Amino acid sequence: MDNIKRCPWAMTDKMIDYHDKEWGVPVHDDRALFEMLVLESMQAGLSWNTVLNKREHFRQAFDNFDPELVAQYNQKKYDQLMGDAGIIRNKLKINAAINNASCVLEIQKEYGSFDRFIWSYVDFSPIVNDRKELTDIPVKTELSDRISKDLKKRGFKFIGTTIIYAFMQAVGMVDDHLQDCFRKTKTDMR
Repeated sequence: MDNIKRCPWAMTDKMIDYHDKEWGVPVHDDRALFEMLVLESMQAGLSWNTVLNKREHFRQAFDNFDPELVAQYNQKKYDQLMGDAGIIRNKLKINAAINNASCVLEIQKEYGSFDRFIWSYVDFSPIVNDRKELTDIPVKTELSDRISKDLKKRGFKFIGTTIIYAFMQAVGMVDDHLQDCFRKTKTDMR
């Protein structure tokens, strides 16, 4: 293994690759944002490594996370997903993904893009935190509480504050890389 200092949660090859290339990098593509929203919901109660190991199959099963296609899923497609051992087969999570695709489409109509809507919560600039230890990183914040509550009002399902905070970290709305991590943003953006 290399001598690069990174956040200690990145231990497997997939986790290291995800940490080094994606986690905390600002995402502004609606399809990619929807993907992370679904994957973070799927991760609830499981390890992120489990999700990463199934990620490519998720992409195939969920039509590359195209919200327009996912929003049109019918009972036959739902049954197909529930029978697919390559993904996490949880009826609440699968139903939420289908439901949330429709909600994303509604936000796109109202705001022009899901990106514009979700990034407005952080004034379109990542929140750069100064964390020394993994234990310093919260599982939720007042902001994730607010976003979760707002999304629920818009009809989103399976989208609690912990899921939202993990989503915010994943898509770069929040930089929670530890101080000694090579990926840590070195200058505060706020």
